[in-house]
Formats: sequence, structure tokens, C-alpha cells
Amino acid sequence: MNVSTRDENGFWVIRLEGRLDIGNAAEFEKACLAWIDEGRPNLVLDFGALEYISSAGLRSILAATKKAKAANGSLSLCSLSGLVAEVISISGFDSILTVFEDVPQATAGGQA
Repeated sequence: MNVSTRDENGFWVIRLEGRLDIGNAAEFEKACLAWIDEGRPNLVLDFGALEYISSAGLRSILAATKKAKAANGSLSLCSLSGLVAEVISISGFDSILTVFEDVPQATAGGQA
């Protein structure tokens, strides 16, 4: 999995490419928690290039969401498609997380 980050309108946008699974979920979770600790509690996960997400990947997102909320921040998802969109829907994550069409929508209006 490749990860790139950027600050956009007060949100830390994290673009994932490839697969978020048991092989890299713990490392991804650790990175998300570190970004929050560094003062970036508003995370947007851009899944436009994510091909697959496993239950381990979902758990890492849930842990980051809890930490972001505890830091008075937020975690949202955007650019879901294909299998990833299906997994997010079937798991019910689309009912507990805010899902946006794309990064501009997710970052509109400044910090949450």
C-alpha cells in the first residue's frame, strides 16, 4: 500500500493506494494515531485508489476514528468505489462515518 498525505483546508488528507489489509493495517493505524497526536485531528481518508480493504483495515479506521473524536476532531471517508465501497456498506461503516463523494466535498468549509 502506498500512502500520501497533504494538508487541505485544515484537514489532513490521506490518500491510500493498493490494499489495506492484515499486512499493513497496524502500521496504518499507528500512522493515523501519530498524525492526530501531532495536532492533525481532522482526517479525510481518500479511497479513490484503494483496491481492497479487510476487516483488519476496518479496525484500524475505527481506532483512528475514536482517537480523532477524543481529540475533538473527525475522520471521514471519500471517493469510495467498487469492492471497497461494498465492504464499507456491508460492514455498516457508512452509517457510523461520514462519507463524501470526493476530497473537495470532504474538505469544504474548513476544519470540522
